[in-house]
Amino acid sequence: MRQFILLASLITLALPVHAQKAHVHGEGKLEIVIDKGNISINLELPLDVAVGFERAPKNDKEKAALAAAQKALGESALFMPTPAANCKADPPKLTLPTFSGKHDHDAHADIDASYVFRCANPAALKSIETGIFKSFGRLYRLETQRAGPGGQGATRLTPKNPMISW
Repeated sequence: MRQFILLASLITLALPVHAQKAHVHGEGKLEIVIDKGNISINLELPLDVAVGFERAPKNDKEKAALAAAQKALGESALFMPTPAANCKADPPKLTLPTFSGKHDHDAHADIDASYVFRCANPAALKSIETGIFKSFGRLYRLETQRAGPGGQGATRLTPKNPMISW
């Protein structure tokens, strides 16, 4: 029995080494951590969802699309915690792809964004709604994981269901 437990542990430890990060067009990932009066939100989107391509911009129209996506992701109103919780947003942190010019057409490019909210009344925090689907029409779902005082959970947000509640 002990050998079985050891073998199962080793297999479990080896799995993440071989697993690749999934990249699905039209789908983003959202991680929400609630700790006391702080909400940390991490968003990952394929660049294609935001601008319609995953390479260095080729012309002024594509450069403008990239700038518009950066501006939209920089809006703290992209995520709206329960109003009664009285949360204030810190400036978001965005990481957009940098294009080296080598093999840009072969790679998948993602946008990563981090948002932090500080809530004066965290006990009133019961949900977070997102307006991201209005900003990015190519986005059709966000796979969401949440951890906080009320436990953990996962849900799928869509344009028709843009709110996570607990």
